[in-house]
Amino acid sequence: MPFPLSMTLTMSKYVMKNRLMGREKFPLVLMLEPLHACNLTCTGCGRIREYKETIKETIPVEQCLGAVEDCGAPIVSICGGEPMIWQPLDKLVTELMNRKKFVYLCTNGMFIEKRLKEFQPSTRFFFNVHIDGLEKTHDICVEREGVFKAAVAGIKAAKAAGFMVCTNTTVYAETDMGEIEAMLDYLQSLGCDGHMLSPAYSYSAVKTKEIFMDRAMIRDKFRDIDRLFNRYKLNSSPIYLEFLKGDRELSCTAWGNPTYNTQGWKGPCYLMTDAHHETYQQLIDNTPWEKYGYGKDPRCENCMVHCGYEPSAALGVNSKLGDTFKMMTWALTS
Repeated sequence: MPFPLSMTLTMSKYVMKNRLMGREKFPLVLMLEPLHACNLTCTGCGRIREYKETIKETIPVEQCLGAVEDCGAPIVSICGGEPMIWQPLDKLVTELMNRKKFVYLCTNGMFIEKRLKEFQPSTRFFFNVHIDGLEKTHDICVEREGVFKAAVAGIKAAKAAGFMVCTNTTVYAETDMGEIEAMLDYLQSLGCDGHMLSPAYSYSAVKTKEIFMDRAMIRDKFRDIDRLFNRYKLNSSPIYLEFLKGDRELSCTAWGNPTYNTQGWKGPCYLMTDAHHETYQQLIDNTPWEKYGYGKDPRCENCMVHCGYEPSAALGVNSKLGDTFKMMTWALTS
């Protein structure tokens, strides 16, 4: 299975409950950014550039937990910035685990070995390590030598200590998909529990535009994704992967993966900032969702990012006959 059974059952009950309550929009995964500072300056990262004026700001643990309660999503993805340079991280994770949340700790992996003893293994806690290729390629992407080795050392240490570890890979215009396959071979030999592949996010704050792809380029990159899906433990759903390779269309449901950061609830989505809101409900109520998406806002034309479209797959948006069986088979047997 791509996820622990407890997580699959929790998410299924959560979605059913919200639908029975008649809620049209509700969150699945909270993207929680307690800081935007990072020890790296990755070429494609928009966060360190978009929030450069407030890069030193952080969110107190109590405020983070308030956002978690305000949102109510069963899964919390702690991202940034680099969360592992934030000192109270262990306290936040402990509090989230006490609240029975599923936690993905997104990290470049360089500090896993140093801080590993601050966390406890659980089927509700994952280290999510960003790896963009094999050693030479990855170190070029993050603009520093030795990062790949440090991340691999962190993965090995975490697996040896009994932790769940998955990886997150961004696919750029120049990404060699053959190298991605070799990378997945290597990562699975380390015992990784799953992998996510996603096309690069086109941030307006990133000036190196040639690294990003239009929809045609993305679909060319992912045309052979079925073979990788059948061979490796990919965490992306089969519906989302069909969308990436062009076999179907999906409508964006960015409200399903809301982002909370040092400035508040980021609207409309993880990639675009037209406003920050004080509460999650204000994000939902005050965002003109009908104005965003493919064919509506030019900034959305080439977006196929997982945090906008994976919730659509999970919620059955633009569903087709057989999708439910396909999703259940993937969730329970992959």
